[in-house]
Amino acid sequence: MTDLRYPLGPMPTPPHLTPEERAAALQALRTLPEALRAAVSGLTGPQLDTPYRPGGWTVRQVVHHVADSHLNAFARVKLALTEDNPAVKPYEEGLWADLPDSRLPPEVSLTLLDALHTRLVAVLYGTPLEDTATWARPWTHPAQGRTYTLDTLLAMYAWHGQHHVAHITGLRGREGW
Repeated sequence: MTDLRYPLGPMPTPPHLTPEERAAALQALRTLPEALRAAVSGLTGPQLDTPYRPGGWTVRQVVHHVADSHLNAFARVKLALTEDNPAVKPYEEGLWADLPDSRLPPEVSLTLLDALHTRLVAVLYGTPLEDTATWARPWTHPAQGRTYTLDTLLAMYAWHGQHHVAHITGLRGREGW
């Protein structure tokens, strides 16, 4: 049986990507808002408030979580590009998912993601895919005690968006929605 928590498998954390892998990850980021919007299109209020798996977040919370997470990703990208090995600010994503804004209509976060990903992709496309030195810029996640690269961040967030779209589309498939 497939693990409903990880429909695409574990999150990748490669230290380096090839130019082709960067291009594919950038494409995934560019198309995420549209893919997420399509994944929730036509869902009713009760469907949006259905957990994607037993004990998991609701579809509505997943949409808002993606916006929260990718806001943090945008800040992390800018820090990695402008500071020497910045320590990023961790956040408690589970607690964020329980805040009142996670009960708003998904369209609020979908609209945010449209603008956010336009900016995120513009910043990342501003770095040539062959510029290995820039894509290797480090940043540190103090809660994990690990240092990553900009390439790692790109791979992680490209996967992250697709991962959560798969949560929603998987639920829709299982429920026949």
